[in-house]
Amino acid sequence: MTVLLDTSVIIDVLRQRRGRRELLRSLVEQGYELACTAINVAEVYSGIRLGEAEITSEFIDSLEFVAISREVARRAGELRRDWQRKGRTLSLPDTFIAAVALSLNLTLATDNVKDFPMPELKLLPLPAA
Repeated sequence: MTVLLDTSVIIDVLRQRRGRRELLRSLVEQGYELACTAINVAEVYSGIRLGEAEITSEFIDSLEFVAISREVARRAGELRRDWQRKGRTLSLPDTFIAAVALSLNLTLATDNVKDFPMPELKLLPLPAA
């Protein structure tokens, strides 16, 4: 099974917070694959700190990269539109990540559950650290 990582989880791993590095190590030992998208890569690099480039590159390169197709882009737009009609504005990056997970039947690891209200989305329960 593949677990798609939300940017919050990737940042916690890189900054050694909340026990996320150990959690991901455990998932890999259990046979899970870890993945990210172009959205995650852009978000991570937009907030990179001085001295973090090498470890960031190594970690990002170790993840399976899931490309965003036209179908996924359409689904992201539809998700955002549908939730906006329900009175809930979701960010475009979050709807892209959700659309990737939904389209490929991936489980999403996120600390920001409120940003992913789609009932059909499989979320990995993350322990509070």
